[in-house]
This record gives sequence, structure tokens and C-alpha cells, in this order.
Amino acid sequence: MAYQQAQIAVTKTAEFEQLKAAFDRVFSSSALEKFYGKLQSRSIPVREFEKILALEIPEAVDGTLAKSGTAARKLYESLTVSDQALMREFYLERIEKVDRKVREKYQKIYQYY
Repeated sequence: MAYQQAQIAVTKTAEFEQLKAAFDRVFSSSALEKFYGKLQSRSIPVREFEKILALEIPEAVDGTLAKSGTAARKLYESLTVSDQALMREFYLERIEKVDRKVREKYQKIYQYY
């Protein structure tokens, strides 16, 4: 029998979807290079989700989020603990789905040490 993850319902749907949409835009092909470039220039590992939010890197890359006036960190902090876990999981899944060539180009930010 294969492992099947339990489905957890999102509590704060509006905030969750707003943040998820922002990361969908960040991981679009046009913004991804800019996002990874900012991480690499600051030596921030791609898996340091909370640090990325604290440094407002998503706002620097996503104009829509920047224009909304709501910081990604504030959206994240407004979520329940279970919603935050789902958002981190969504983000971590997205970074693993990035094209292999892009990941190789930015291998420094993908390293664990």
C-alpha cells in the first residue's frame, strides 16, 4: 500500500490563495530567474522559506504582490499553523519542480550546507 498524505483543509482561504498566487507568479519563467538571482546574491538557501519572507524577496520579484501593499510575511503570519504548514509544503514542492537546468545554474542556493 502506497503512502497517501492526509488532506488538510485550508482555514484562511483568502489569505492562503493570495500568497499561493504570489508564489505561482514568482515561479513563472519570467520571474524565477530574478527570484533565484536575489537569493544567490544574498547567499540565501532556497529552502529558507521564513527568511525569504522576512527579507521581502517575493515583493521584490512580484509586482502584483508589491502593489497590493500586503507583505508576503504578513499574509503568512495571518495563517493558522496548519495553513502555514500547507504553504511551506506548497513552496517546497514548487522549488523541487523547477527545471533541472535552472536548478543546476543556481546550485549554490539548492545546497544543504
